[in-house]
Amino acid sequence: MLKISIIERCNQRRLVLEGKLVAPWVAEVRDAYERANADLQGRELVIDVQCLTAISQEGENVLLKLLKDSVKFRCHGVFAKQVMNQLARRTGRKGGEAAE
Repeated sequence: MLKISIIERCNQRRLVLEGKLVAPWVAEVRDAYERANADLQGRELVIDVQCLTAISQEGENVLLKLLKDSVKFRCHGVFAKQVMNQLARRTGRKGGEAAE
């Protein structure tokens, strides 16, 4: 199961992903990202992946695409940081650029 939440702040919109990023929810993440990225009104968009407990290959692929699109991520947990750092290396970004 995957829970997707949006937290609105005056200078930031945060898309929070919790649970397992596996099919069929990968498409839901893509759709949620598109909706969250629309009409930001000068705010930055951050995707919070610190509460993900599992990420399939399809999930990694969608995160990799978002990294390539220069989306900012927030991840403090060991699992999420490890996955995001591996994906960042694949894009040529430094780990610190992938995770807040």
